[in-house]
Amino acid sequence: MSDTTENTQAVEEMEEVTPEQKQRRLLLIGALLIMFGALGFVSLGNLGENLVYYWDCSQVLEAGDDAYGATIRLGGVVKEGSLDWDANSNELNFQVTDGTSVLDVHATGAPPQMFREGIGVVVEGTMVKATGGGRFESERLMVKHSNEYKAPEEGTEAKDLYKTVEGL
Repeated sequence: MSDTTENTQAVEEMEEVTPEQKQRRLLLIGALLIMFGALGFVSLGNLGENLVYYWDCSQVLEAGDDAYGATIRLGGVVKEGSLDWDANSNELNFQVTDGTSVLDVHATGAPPQMFREGIGVVVEGTMVKATGGGRFESERLMVKHSNEYKAPEEGTEAKDLYKTVEGL
């Protein structure tokens, strides 16, 4: 026999798949399909219900009635002169602005230590209908701040540093 014939026979013998091997391959393919299907269901199944959209004031107002009831993260700056904190009832009312639009916000509970007028905030909650328009009901209030540490300049006294955090 020639080498070509022997090679062809060897390849044909190697390509022969036993019924056990076929069954194993089908079982493996089936298990992989089930696994990827389950992973897809878990990761994407309830994704729509768990989404929280990040909007600024203008986007919330543009959405109109679609903004009511949806869980939203409202981003902006606390408007100067709008802060109304009632320590007895733990209620906080303020306005958030993006520079063009303003929204009233109501929150309960103690605000973060760094919370003040003029600071960036992200407020998570829902828009509710109120007298004179809508009001944002906050479930969570977060302050946006820089992570940079700036050492005091040489010669700065401690009492001067305390002035920067007074009124927080």
